[in-house]
Amino acid sequence: MTAYQQMTPAQLAQEVKVLREKFDEYKNMGLKLDLSRGKPDGSQLDLALPMMGVLKETQDFMTETGFDSRNYGLLEGIPEARRLMAEILELEPDEVIVGGNSSLNLMHDCVGIGFVHGYPGGKGGWYKEGNIKFLCPCPGYDRHFAVTQHFGFELVSVDMKEDGPDMDAVEELVKDPAVKGMWCVPKYQNPLGITFSDDVVRRLANLSPAAPDFRIFWDNAYAVHDLEPGKGDKLLNLMAELKKAGKPDMALFFTSTSKISFAGAGIAAVGGSAANIAWLKKHFGLQMISGDKVNQLRHARYFKNKAGIMAHMEKQAALLRPKFEAVLDTLERELAPAGVASWNKPRGGYFIPLDVMDGCAKRTVALCKEAGMVLTGAGATFPYGVDPRDRNIRIAPTYAKLDEIKTAASLLCLCAKLACAEKLLEQAKA
Repeated sequence: MTAYQQMTPAQLAQEVKVLREKFDEYKNMGLKLDLSRGKPDGSQLDLALPMMGVLKETQDFMTETGFDSRNYGLLEGIPEARRLMAEILELEPDEVIVGGNSSLNLMHDCVGIGFVHGYPGGKGGWYKEGNIKFLCPCPGYDRHFAVTQHFGFELVSVDMKEDGPDMDAVEELVKDPAVKGMWCVPKYQNPLGITFSDDVVRRLANLSPAAPDFRIFWDNAYAVHDLEPGKGDKLLNLMAELKKAGKPDMALFFTSTSKISFAGAGIAAVGGSAANIAWLKKHFGLQMISGDKVNQLRHARYFKNKAGIMAHMEKQAALLRPKFEAVLDTLERELAPAGVASWNKPRGGYFIPLDVMDGCAKRTVALCKEAGMVLTGAGATFPYGVDPRDRNIRIAPTYAKLDEIKTAASLLCLCAKLACAEKLLEQAKA
């Protein structure tokens, strides 16, 4: 097949005609496909069902220290759950607070605490200092950006490179005292699927921000989500590097079991230095007595430790791998010959990123919707929902069934080719 950029106007016109006919066939199929969010499917959730039976008798609800998990108390979480979540985050148990089911909830609260009260080392609430800026590596996680936008912060885009955020840009931007924080998804980043290199992690740990209460929001959501057990990416321990640099307070760490056990009923954790943990407990204690300790105990009893989680995740990987392979095989077969798109092949996480020709992402997503498939909105992976090149599309292959994934991937490739062929034909006629 001739690459689209090498086609003559007549060849492009014919290609558009053929693609349009195929597109109309898909439209007539009455499809209802959804690849918009990274949700686990029912078979993944079923893997954790035995967890529901681990607490049956009164004595089962007692923690290892004899505390009744059904009662008030233990704001920071039960010891078993703190230890479990600390293993995932590669922190010490006393550096972790276990909350409810949502790490996004914890991140929102931590942003809010900074906004109203600031963090140790600063001058108080960020709001007092006027314009607040937050660094947003992009493409990135839309809900991160939405949280800081909700608080009125200025979102500052930082380009993602093959090994993580553009650290030359980050090191320059933090010289501005208005920059109070930075979002990071360091392993199998949403949506690019890359893992930060050792060099990037070390440079982050050695930042010298002008704002003394600058915080890296380290959302390690996919810490244990390898698609091929034993062959996953390795992420350097940021806290260890921060301690070496004498800057342990500069990051807050987040994770959850939302994509390990139950998406709406897992447990989440925030971690940090002794100063950060004490600060957070002071503020968390005003809004709650504790998280759901029964659920914390259920998780700790069932998984026991990180090794137990990794064994569980091997079962999940066996379910997810065929879906990722189906998408990647289709992209290679359908889009590579056309030469109008590029993509990563992540070794874990929940997403596959697709970059189509500049100016074609919105059109591709719109065509997919017209044919019965919902994708994350084009531009959603950038601050304010604006992709300056209009090219990035996030593919979430986890929720749909495998046969639906295969149909969806073929339709997506068709729509991408049609959008790009139309664009090139338009340019040729200009």
